[in-house]
Amino acid sequence: MITGIVNRDFEPIIPLSVYGADGKTYIKNAIVDTGFNGWLSLPPNLIAQLNLRWKRRGRAILGDGSECVFNIYEAMLVWDGELLTIPVDEADSEPLVGMSLMNGYQLVVQVFPGGLVELSKVSPV
Repeated sequence: MITGIVNRDFEPIIPLSVYGADGKTYIKNAIVDTGFNGWLSLPPNLIAQLNLRWKRRGRAILGDGSECVFNIYEAMLVWDGELLTIPVDEADSEPLVGMSLMNGYQLVVQVFPGGLVELSKVSPV
């Protein structure tokens, strides 16, 4: 199970352990974003700090209907005790955990500042 907390801005936050190219583990907080269908997004400065490997360019349609072109990198992270290699979208925002990373999990959020955030693995029906 992955646990976190709801911040004062009502954002569900969970800690992530991401590996840099130097082999060190970096702990970063990320916002759980159910409107993001990707895996993980990180800001350019953090991608540079981690020295992530560039993979390709991606395209997305934003909420306002505009199209965005962005870089996609590859990162290793610890997710619920397992080491995963995942695509990481570059975005000028706080780190975001998307629905692809949460696939197969149940999300429970107590929606008040200080509320509990829980991601627990579920078996498909």
